[in-house]
Amino acid sequence: LTDSKSAWLEALPKLSSNGVTKVAVADPEYGAYELKHGDVVIAAITSCTNTSNPSVLIAAGLLAKKAVEKGLTIKPWVKPSLAPGSKVVTEYLANAGLTPFLDKLKFNLVGYGCTTCIGNSGPLPDHIAKAVTDGNLVVTSVLSGNRNFEGRVNPHVKANYLASPPLVVAYALAGTMNIDLYHDPIGQDQSGADVYLKDIWPSSLDVAETLRNAITSEQFQAKYSDVFHGDAAWQSLPVPEGSRYDWMDDSTYIRKPTFFDGMTLDLTALTDIQNARLLALLGDSVTTDHISPAGSFSKDSPAGKYLMENGVVPKDFNSYGSRR
Repeated sequence: LTDSKSAWLEALPKLSSNGVTKVAVADPEYGAYELKHGDVVIAAITSCTNTSNPSVLIAAGLLAKKAVEKGLTIKPWVKPSLAPGSKVVTEYLANAGLTPFLDKLKFNLVGYGCTTCIGNSGPLPDHIAKAVTDGNLVVTSVLSGNRNFEGRVNPHVKANYLASPPLVVAYALAGTMNIDLYHDPIGQDQSGADVYLKDIWPSSLDVAETLRNAITSEQFQAKYSDVFHGDAAWQSLPVPEGSRYDWMDDSTYIRKPTFFDGMTLDLTALTDIQNARLLALLGDSVTTDHISPAGSFSKDSPAGKYLMENGVVPKDFNSYGSRR
């Protein structure tokens, strides 16, 4: 962890060379401040990787509790979120009395399942996005997910770091990757004294005791017994009759492929593929997102222009991953 600052400083010159290091921001809620390279603009406790590990989610809640009790707050440019993969998570966080502290730090529940990791973080506030664009700033995200591909989390965020849920909260408090969390203060308490990560990091005993008192097997059984029933909104969705959906000729998501035309159920003999062309020849450091993007896209992109030409407004774009 102590190497994260030096790793960030080593990566920065590869991502920016325009000489700009900070941009003034006029925040309608928090007033004036400066946004700099390395500032964390997205901090997300996400569903993938962590739902099956209650100890790290409890640790995040305990760290939030200690931070709030010391008067710490997240930095104004950070967009935090909590999106577990199971409703059991929010139940045991509530049972442990930790939800109010996560809420106080604005790690509010935004939903269950894939969000930030797949590009569904939602847009950055306009004043933050403008500052990033105007200064070509290299801002960062910290998420407890399993993908940190460039451009996947948010098109304005060039550097993405994977961390445990309690570290996501810690970096939201620090507000920057340009920090050594072992040796640099993470903030100041009510009296102005420096607070370090060690001052708010929960002990293994605290985590174990909280787990023992907050989680039961009955919680999992109750939540998953009717998992396919859904809530009232889900139940009210119109569903067509029959065993399969009809094709929609005007759908911008999925249409009947032309290669189905003339297709029969009769199997034919396999034949060799002749004169095929290479689709892609790839070198090192190429991700699946470089080949087929999965994140969000702008109205100025080819995909955005196509959808707008077909009557889809930007708020309904969804993501590459949902449409590919």
